[in-house]
Amino acid sequence: MGVTDWNPVLRAELDQPYFAELRSFVRAERSHHTVYPEPHEEFAALHLTPYASVKVVILGQDPYHGAGQAHGLCFSVRDGVSPPPSLVNIFKELHTDLGIDVPATGCLEPWARQGVLLLNATLTVRARQAASHQGKGWERFTDAVIRAVSDKPDHVVFILWGAFARRKRALIDAERHTVIESAHPSPLSAHNGFFGSRPFSQANRALEAHGREPVDWRL
Repeated sequence: MGVTDWNPVLRAELDQPYFAELRSFVRAERSHHTVYPEPHEEFAALHLTPYASVKVVILGQDPYHGAGQAHGLCFSVRDGVSPPPSLVNIFKELHTDLGIDVPATGCLEPWARQGVLLLNATLTVRARQAASHQGKGWERFTDAVIRAVSDKPDHVVFILWGAFARRKRALIDAERHTVIESAHPSPLSAHNGFFGSRPFSQANRALEAHGREPVDWRL
């Protein structure tokens, strides 16, 4: 995973037998198939957003499974890659909510560097096969990440989009933290409550109410 301040927080998970089995599974998959993201980017969300810095969590489910898209941050694509439909809708809501022009890039690294943990539940996927690495252990690991953030003493905003993410509410101490829930930004569901939900201004209001710096959501 690399040396970060997450290591001591997650040490108990990293030492579990399931985690060694998960790493073996991913290595075997990489030896026989194309797997996204690249090996050095599997834990990019944790590397770019140190534990001490987390103030917002956005939860995704699976990495993108198309060539050149996934780089370890949920909903984000590399510079120069066209934003997928869910990200297009996120940018539409960002414009509606805060008046921010639709950015020229789909890379969300600037958010990550400000303390927005862009965490997928599953951190790898076989090329062109959505959900191919679900149920192999990643979810147990990322649930531990969510619990660890919920245990932080400072206030955190959790943004849960769609039914899958909303089920993670059970891992969060909603009495101490802010939980913002809505439909998923995918074209299939965005009109059922994602558009108009104003998650970005809601998150900043909650942060400011608890004495924390708001996020600059511009890219």
